[in-house]
Amino acid sequence: MQSENRIFDDFVRLVNGAAGTLAGVGREAQGSARERAREWIGGLDFVSRDEFEAVKAMAAAARDEADALRARLEALEARLGAS
Repeated sequence: MQSENRIFDDFVRLVNGAAGTLAGVGREAQGSARERAREWIGGLDFVSRDEFEAVKAMAAAARDEADALRARLEALEARLGAS
């Protein structure tokens, strides 16, 4: 009976060790894949979220300025047409 429990205990230790090793390999593979993805994406000339938001804000400001200039031009043309 003692020998059966020892064989079972050894088997359980072996399975636990293998599970721990596989978990470590999985974490290492995941980290490596993430690093490769970052390197690959980094070489594609993507812009960061902050850069995108800055350009978006500048475009909105330019649109507002163009609208204001258009309104001034229309007002000047109306005054010239009335004279």
